[in-house]
Amino acid sequence: MVRPGRESMQAGRATDGTGPARFRERFLQGEPVGQGVRASILDSWLRCRSLGLSPDQSDLPFREDFDLDSRIVRAAVPVLDRLQSRFSGSQINISLADAEGVVLLRRFGDMSQVTNLPAIQRVPGFVFAEQYAGTNGIGLALAERQHIRVYGAEHFAERSQGNACVALPVRDPLSGRIEGVLCFGYPRSFETPALSTVIGKAARAMERRLLGQSSARERALLRAYLATGTEAVAGPHRGVAVDELALELHPRDQAVLMEKAAELISRAQRAAVEVSLPDGRRITLLSRPMETAAGVNGFAVEAVWPSAGQPAAIPHQADNLPGLVAESAAESAVGVAVSRLARLSVAPRPGPVPAATPGQAAVDGSGPALDGTGGATDGPAGPSSSGRGLVLVGEPQVGAYALAARRRLELLSEASARIGTTLEVRRTAEELAETAVPRLADFVTVDLPEAVLRGEESADPLGDLRRTVVHGIRDDLPFTQVDKRIEYGPTAPQLRCLTSRQAVLDPDLTRSAGWLAQDPEHTEQLLAHVHSLIAVPLLARGVVLGIASFYRAQDPAPFDDDDRSLAQELAARAALSIDNARRYTHERTMVLALQRRLLPHGLPDQEAVEVAHRYLPAEFDVGGDWYDVIPLPGARIGLLVGDVVGHGMLSAATMGRLRTVARGFAELDLPPDEVLVHLDNLVGRMDREDSEGEGAGIIGATCLYVIYDPTSQRCVMARAGHPPPALVLPDGSVSYPELPAGPPLGLGGLPFDAVEFDLPQGSQLVLYTDGLIEDRQRDVDVVLEQLRGALAHHPQRTPEETCQAILDTVAPAHPCDDIALLVARTHALDPRRIASWDLRSDPALVGEVRASALRQLADWGLDEAAFAAELILSELVTNAIRHGSGPVRVRLLYDRTLIFEVSDSSNTAPHLRRAASTDEGGRGLFLVAQLSRTWGTRYLPEGKVIWAECGLDGM
Repeated sequence: MVRPGRESMQAGRATDGTGPARFRERFLQGEPVGQGVRASILDSWLRCRSLGLSPDQSDLPFREDFDLDSRIVRAAVPVLDRLQSRFSGSQINISLADAEGVVLLRRFGDMSQVTNLPAIQRVPGFVFAEQYAGTNGIGLALAERQHIRVYGAEHFAERSQGNACVALPVRDPLSGRIEGVLCFGYPRSFETPALSTVIGKAARAMERRLLGQSSARERALLRAYLATGTEAVAGPHRGVAVDELALELHPRDQAVLMEKAAELISRAQRAAVEVSLPDGRRITLLSRPMETAAGVNGFAVEAVWPSAGQPAAIPHQADNLPGLVAESAAESAVGVAVSRLARLSVAPRPGPVPAATPGQAAVDGSGPALDGTGGATDGPAGPSSSGRGLVLVGEPQVGAYALAARRRLELLSEASARIGTTLEVRRTAEELAETAVPRLADFVTVDLPEAVLRGEESADPLGDLRRTVVHGIRDDLPFTQVDKRIEYGPTAPQLRCLTSRQAVLDPDLTRSAGWLAQDPEHTEQLLAHVHSLIAVPLLARGVVLGIASFYRAQDPAPFDDDDRSLAQELAARAALSIDNARRYTHERTMVLALQRRLLPHGLPDQEAVEVAHRYLPAEFDVGGDWYDVIPLPGARIGLLVGDVVGHGMLSAATMGRLRTVARGFAELDLPPDEVLVHLDNLVGRMDREDSEGEGAGIIGATCLYVIYDPTSQRCVMARAGHPPPALVLPDGSVSYPELPAGPPLGLGGLPFDAVEFDLPQGSQLVLYTDGLIEDRQRDVDVVLEQLRGALAHHPQRTPEETCQAILDTVAPAHPCDDIALLVARTHALDPRRIASWDLRSDPALVGEVRASALRQLADWGLDEAAFAAELILSELVTNAIRHGSGPVRVRLLYDRTLIFEVSDSSNTAPHLRRAASTDEGGRGLFLVAQLSRTWGTRYLPEGKVIWAECGLDGM
């Protein structure tokens, strides 16, 4: 059966409950969509469009002639009944469709929900093939022929937007043909990874039952077996058939029995084999030949499990052949069904069974009737006089080669699904080992250069090899530990494989001089456990990535050439995935380095707020989140967070440009809404200038800008499509201010609104990007309540402690988007450090203000600043009276610096110029610029403020 592929396992990484909706809307409007939609979903949408389907379509074809006695229905009914019992009381609905997409059976975890569902979701017969129903679980599983998952807005139909589903094709194990599709549907809020495991087990159970409905030749062999029912088993012990044992056996143990039975048939030998299970129980498998009336020769394998405390009764005619001794479950490779071998579990035979007439089918009523599993249904079973239950019947001629071929194909098929599910180098190496054990080898080690683990190419693979993976059926073997440096001697098979770039087979390590010579003491310890080795180089695109070593221990048969070929093919697939992961790691490292380089490296010295910040990159890719703390004139502070759309190098570079420009606009002392207007224009211009993007890399961003004034304890903020901040008051209460959302940056032509709030001293502002609260597995409102709970009732917590508490309790464990977090605790400037005077527009008052300011400086102990302050105030006040209008206000602020502010109601801006020697004026601002550290103009809704700032060093 097809197992979950890499794309389906990563479903939702680039999609969530709102993300796909945006891309779906763009798709329906004819706009191109890029990386935000999984390839399989986008391909399905395109097929739907080509078929002319409408997302509003609600009618589906209905077929009344579907067969409720088909093979797939007979195989599925008991499995669906168990699933319904398992999901009892839940909102899951279970559907079985045939290979044409016609729903044959439905089951519901909660029957009360049936009345609330439309007919197409509760009545069998509707066709959910993609060409009729659009993108959905059943249709996409048939189209992709593999395990799939469709979530929310990935559905094409409007009616399914609030739902999710997981679906898996059910195949005929002999032909490989898809017989039907099993699908679980549920509300999006019920999402859980365990559903993929459950649906896989259920599909395999159906396939095992399909296997019981075998071909006519195998049925003939079954009738021949049943016709020998007059044989009695010595002793009073009652045997148990495999289906009855299934209630007590682990699926792994059932697979062991099936595998051993297939092996017995392929050997064409009469035998009795005792199989030991891990818990100490033993089951005897009996193999004996038979011939049908039509001349079909085959073998039957029976299982005998005696009653508790009694030995198994073995028929006297069964020979215990040499070479077929008691074996443990771990000695079999894997329980695979062989072509032309039918798994036919029957109840213990109640007694003599009449022979079937040659040529008669089991269903014609003249012979023993067979149910859907191949079991005999002659009548009610009484106490068994036989100790046998059928496991397998089949033809050895076709089974001998098919057994090995099926093992190889099954393993390679599984490798395609299991290796490379992530873009992590170490995890990919682990997946190679997990796939090979125990199907090919008992132990696998993988050694990779340290450079490869960092995402780079290794100049000398042998010089920096490190043990990356040790995996096997046991954990106590003396292999070199993980993360230890590995040095192979010149005669080691691993070195030979790297030199030749070919797999090296050492079938008998006790005779391998090269392997024994590399480290006699260590190899002697290993020889007590392992006996055969295949060393394979990990090569991809001409680059040596490491070595994989396969060891055999429990199976006494040594590795052979077929095993070497299989190991080499597994290693080749794994090497390509490792190289992809290495390249991704390298690119991610570069992007992350650029991202961190473009973020602030330190916080400015200021007294307005106490600040802490965090940046957490996404688990699989790096986005364009940023934050900034910007000192502003008048002891104020600007707090900025933003998020660039997309991931990767382009987003990181765009983030750097936006942060730089945003800081520039902020330092011009523009109000928040005007800063966002300028950023909006910039992003739109950048998008238009991106001629190579061709619409695939649309530039967009969100932003939140806050200005806090410690003199008035007020803040003003505006946002552009960004989540609002959290406000924590000194009493511990938490709120999310009512702040107009504003459009995201880059749309153009839309206004931004600023809102002003009072912030008492000791309040905390928590600014964050959407990666903190948006996650496909969590509801945003629920996360916001979690954030509220993490912030509430902790007014004395420092910003650093608040940051850590948020990351510990609110941030997702595996973030799919970057998280930028900025926490600021507000301070208030001591009113005793603020002095202000209101003046009329009268030049005679300049002297009075100057004298008052000098007295205030003396009170502050800043007598040394008196000379500079006298000149600066004289020039600023004189200019305001001479060139401004209305009343004049003078303010002195004593913070880390000494700040002079002179405001009036005029909007005329002063300009610094160099006066000629013959000019009588024009030197005032020049003197201000020379005496102050910096100066500038801030515009108010009515009027302006001219300010100058002087340092206090040495005063």
